[in-house]
Amino acid sequence: MDVRMPGIDGVAATGLLRRSLPACKIVMLTTFNDDEYVTRALKAGAVGYLLKNPPAAELARAVRLARAGVAQFDQTVIASLAAGLPAPELLTPRETEVLRLISAGATNKETASRLYLSEGTVKNHISRVLSRLGLRDRTQAALYARDNGLV
Repeated sequence: MDVRMPGIDGVAATGLLRRSLPACKIVMLTTFNDDEYVTRALKAGAVGYLLKNPPAAELARAVRLARAGVAQFDQTVIASLAAGLPAPELLTPRETEVLRLISAGATNKETASRLYLSEGTVKNHISRVLSRLGLRDRTQAALYARDNGLV
């Protein structure tokens, strides 16, 4: 189904088809790589969104996979959608608190006292912070916090 068609657009046609034939699988095939079109098509019930550039054999494969229930998306469409998503949080709120305190020079004992945690729990949080951020030590953690506006 194309996004733009004369008379009725592809998104509206997809919605009509899915309501009257719920088992019908629809893949959008279009020249428009537009996040709004992609989102509207998926909400209408499309199971894929391909740009009009794949070779015929690849397109036939995509249609067969969509029929089997495997969503099909052009890689540039996925990249465009992903670019619009907020970055995942690397640290939990508690890990961020621990990072702020150690960046301010607090010892494990001081951090534990301020956050009502055991020193062992603080050490675990610090280990996870270092691991998640790919840092070696507290000094690198402090610099990371400074450079990223956490302190």
